[in-house]
Amino acid sequence: MRLAAPFRGLSQRFAVLGLVLLSVALIAVGRAEPRLLERLRVAVLDVAVPVVDALSQPVVATQRVADHVADLVSIHAENAQLREENARLLQWQLVARSLDVENRELRRLLQVPGDPPLGFVTGRVIANAGGSFVQSVLVLAGTADGAAKGHAAVAPEGLVGRVTDIGERAARVLLLTDMNSHVPVVIENSRERAIAAGDNSSRLRLLFLSPTAQPQIGDRVVTSGHGGVFPPGIPVGAVVGFRDGSPLIQPFVDIARLDFVRIVDFGLGGVLPQGAPPPSRGGRGGR
Repeated sequence: MRLAAPFRGLSQRFAVLGLVLLSVALIAVGRAEPRLLERLRVAVLDVAVPVVDALSQPVVATQRVADHVADLVSIHAENAQLREENARLLQWQLVARSLDVENRELRRLLQVPGDPPLGFVTGRVIANAGGSFVQSVLVLAGTADGAAKGHAAVAPEGLVGRVTDIGERAARVLLLTDMNSHVPVVIENSRERAIAAGDNSSRLRLLFLSPTAQPQIGDRVVTSGHGGVFPPGIPVGAVVGFRDGSPLIQPFVDIARLDFVRIVDFGLGGVLPQGAPPPSRGGRGGR
């Protein structure tokens, strides 16, 4: 052990000296023969790349395992959340079935007639006739398809307006936002009745609201069914603010992005005079 110590120190010194001499030699060769040094560097890279790749495989495999474990944890948490949501939905399903049975029983006891079968036709919006004084759209659906004056126009989000002019192949729909549009509505939470009036802007005003009513931001507004034009419960919009003491309603339907409109006959007859005899119910689109 004592004899090996001097040799170990001597070998370390010669190793350092050898590395220094090798570096000087490589610099000299690089200046004299740049191409030779470049080929040597490429050869070293060719040898080193497989080694580095082999050494990196455990790291890549470990990272993949870690990602897989993280995905499993995320899936487990998502499954737990879905189970909770499914349990809540099952509870609501039981409540809905119970209410449906109770509703049918009450209707039978009170002899309340059921809702009439709906007739409708879906038409493409072919023109937006909106302007400073009139806001309406032209829909490619007319009396030949079963539409009629006074029918409601709805979209998946809610009420769009009503048919005011009708032809054989096209209809003009007066939009909710038109200043001539006045729709009987009710605030869904408080059941306070009012009139949703358009003023040619993007929002509606609630008129004739009870002085004791206290609508809140976010309250939903739906049709009340009064007047015989619209049935109750069609979504109209939500309270988004106040102006001059009147609540402002933002319609659920984006009028500027209307592509298709469903013209629905709710079987109410309406209060508007019909400009044509009642069409047959054999038109296309759900009749």
